[in-house]
Amino acid sequence: MAAAPPPKADELQPHPPKEQLAGVSFCITSPPPWPEAIILGFQHFIVMLGTTVIIPSALVPQMGGGNEEKARVVQTILFVAGINTLLQTFFGTRLPVVMGGSYTFVAPTISIILAGRYSNEADPREKFLRTMRGTQGALIIASTIQIILGFSGLWRNVLKLLSPLSAVPMVSLVGFGLYELGFPGVAKCVEIGLPELLLLLVFCQYLPQVLHFGKDVFGRFGVLFTVPIVWLYAYILTIGGAYKNSPPKTQVHCRVDRSGLVGGAPWISVPYPFQWGAPTFDAGEAFAMMMTSFIVLVESSGAFIGASRYASATMIPPSIISRGIGWQGIGILLDSFFGTANGTSVSVENIGLLGLTRVGSRRVVQISAGFMIFFSVLGKFGALFASIPLPIFAGMYCLFFAYVGGVGLSFLQFCNLNSFRTKFIMGFAFFMGLSVPQYFNEYTAVAGYGPVHTGARWFNDMINVPFSSKPFVAGLVAYVLDNTLQVKDARKDRGYHWWDKFRSYKKDGRSTEFYSLPFNLNKFFPSV
Repeated sequence: MAAAPPPKADELQPHPPKEQLAGVSFCITSPPPWPEAIILGFQHFIVMLGTTVIIPSALVPQMGGGNEEKARVVQTILFVAGINTLLQTFFGTRLPVVMGGSYTFVAPTISIILAGRYSNEADPREKFLRTMRGTQGALIIASTIQIILGFSGLWRNVLKLLSPLSAVPMVSLVGFGLYELGFPGVAKCVEIGLPELLLLLVFCQYLPQVLHFGKDVFGRFGVLFTVPIVWLYAYILTIGGAYKNSPPKTQVHCRVDRSGLVGGAPWISVPYPFQWGAPTFDAGEAFAMMMTSFIVLVESSGAFIGASRYASATMIPPSIISRGIGWQGIGILLDSFFGTANGTSVSVENIGLLGLTRVGSRRVVQISAGFMIFFSVLGKFGALFASIPLPIFAGMYCLFFAYVGGVGLSFLQFCNLNSFRTKFIMGFAFFMGLSVPQYFNEYTAVAGYGPVHTGARWFNDMINVPFSSKPFVAGLVAYVLDNTLQVKDARKDRGYHWWDKFRSYKKDGRSTEFYSLPFNLNKFFPSV
């Protein structure tokens, strides 16, 4: 086959790869002015409320709790999320990531709820307390996985073999893999979910193109413009009687007065450790939760890589990810102490917000942590914001999760896309990352239990939960294939050489700028 002629000087050339993302208004170390930073921090707080409310709304009623218990759990998650976000941004990866609740922990928590030793409890309040203590004990044990793997450096050694090619499916499916929380959530009340999606699209993408003033304002504060508009619209529909004769499910999703959070929340209350009582322990449940903790470790590693891109930082060194995972383990330990019925992971929607606003400032996220703690203590006010109808959040998720999936695909710029090896690994990892969890989830939806169904519920969870995680399956397939197929001949094809300088913290001076610990702590806790 004849070779193509050399391009002329004026012909278009491929875009060169960039180690740092261009076009970011404020990067990780360059905060916006204080007034703007405070407003942006409040916006991050609003965005993370969706997951904070969805998880307790699903779990607490099954545990036997009512609106009061649900409001207190939401309050506790907010409080601990604020603490964990501050710990991660000061001492962990130092990336602008919000640490919040994780959907991955829901399945093993439901297994604890369905455990036989709680089924005979007649008093709902007592059942709630006993179940909560069981989740606390399992989370205490589960946190040790991340603490050990993170702080010992074992996870760092695993990540040193990660190339841009194997990172693409893992990072992309951290965002794309949450598709079931996007438009399906919008469709639960399409008359308020769809307007939020369309308005956010118009405010953030189209208005900055057509307006000659305030371009940054509409793109940067789109959430704060659109959420009040749609929330007010939902309120008008509610008081106007639009849902008066609607089915109960429709009323729960559409009405602004059905969450029960405002009525159940106290005016002022400070969550404290072991507020539900002393934790209880069960070996099987602990094993299942430990496996879940490992899955979250993989998912958060992909989220950290995506966040580093949107913060306009260099590729995050493996030792820094490992340090962040260690602090995430501390966060799960705090979850268990305070009793959140859930574990901590990186909030994916807030990474999407970094891309939407083009503000990757660490200070902004630290300010958002302050809002989390503040509104968790002032229970009624925090519950007011948390009562925003969930389809509004689903509308926002359609954009935020897309941004995270897109940043994962951006690492393909370091790979040779004309290589058959690259095409196979990338395509096969994506396909299996979507197909395998789809099978596990469909099976569970029809049968009421996963494909692995033995008498030991904890063993079932140890197999079913990992293979229900899209980022885990895709990342595992890509990592294994990329490190076993024609490795010597494909170093440049897989983009491995692009990240060589970032595999060690000390090889590139920019790592110190972005990831060094404050207060000169690097002297005592050096990164390698």
